[in-house]
Amino acid sequence: MSSIPTGPTGSFRPDLPDQRPLGSGFGATSTAADVLDGIDLGGRTALVTGGYAGIGLEIVRALVGAGARVLAPARRPDEARRTLGDLVDAGVEVAAMDLADQQQVASYAADVVSAGRRLDLVIDNAGIMALPETRTDRGWEMQLATNHLGHYALVNHLWPAVAEGARVVSVSSSGHYYSPMRWDDPWLESDYDKWLAYGQSKTANVLFAVGLDARGRARGVQASSVHPGAILTNLGKHLTDEDVAALLAPDADGNVSIPEFKTPEQGAATAVWAATSPLLVGHGGAYLVDCDVAPWAGDDEDGGSDSRGVKRYAVDPDEAERLWAWSAELTGVDAFG
Repeated sequence: MSSIPTGPTGSFRPDLPDQRPLGSGFGATSTAADVLDGIDLGGRTALVTGGYAGIGLEIVRALVGAGARVLAPARRPDEARRTLGDLVDAGVEVAAMDLADQQQVASYAADVVSAGRRLDLVIDNAGIMALPETRTDRGWEMQLATNHLGHYALVNHLWPAVAEGARVVSVSSSGHYYSPMRWDDPWLESDYDKWLAYGQSKTANVLFAVGLDARGRARGVQASSVHPGAILTNLGKHLTDEDVAALLAPDADGNVSIPEFKTPEQGAATAVWAATSPLLVGHGGAYLVDCDVAPWAGDDEDGGSDSRGVKRYAVDPDEAERLWAWSAELTGVDAFG
């Protein structure tokens, strides 16, 4: 196991993101096709992880519909090709990559870079949720290893291929409410809790966008994070009946944590909006919900899946720097080091 460094200070210390909503004109019921109406992505290349299931499939479908060429690395490439179907003929390129396997991540990225590809959009969409205690062959807790460290390493390895002015989108969740970074025990070895592990990984997704946005500014690369909303997809395949009952049970005031679900097409909208909207220029590092900049969340410890805001600990620049330094030490890659 690695030590946990405090991280550098000074060079990459952005202020807190401006979390004032912009009035985008879109909302919770907008679809990915809606936010791309009138936007031409011809000649642009996007990379979408998890692009063959759930909202990832709808993200890919919408980007292709707007003219983009899409790279879709997949842990199960044969299944991905079957699911994507005609989209493969329309320009979606599938190749093998498991985000939990650092060697596979490095190898896939090296192939993209060596092929001379130019990436205009990168959407870190793949994720896993609420797993029973599972660890990689390096001993890393699987949710943090996949949701954060896999994407951290992928983007850093891909950096030579990331175009000037590109957008990078980190798909997080209101699940970041469940936990900040747990620096005393980031692998939850002393007392594993699947929801704390998930929450920490989603906080890491937000912090990664803050750290990357600060570093990418010199090349005009903008990063942001998004909460897609609650969508019925295979992300919840590890939930037990008790988990589902708890999520749908009303509180003392009769409110439920998930009052309504989005369709996959609606769930894909905020990530696509983040990747393409001209309105977001100059708003890098922000956390987005329902196709707009999200407000601040309350400082209480609850909030659950229905929150529309972002916790300050998830966009704290000190935490972002500490996480970046720790991630660089663990993965052995830092495109800016």
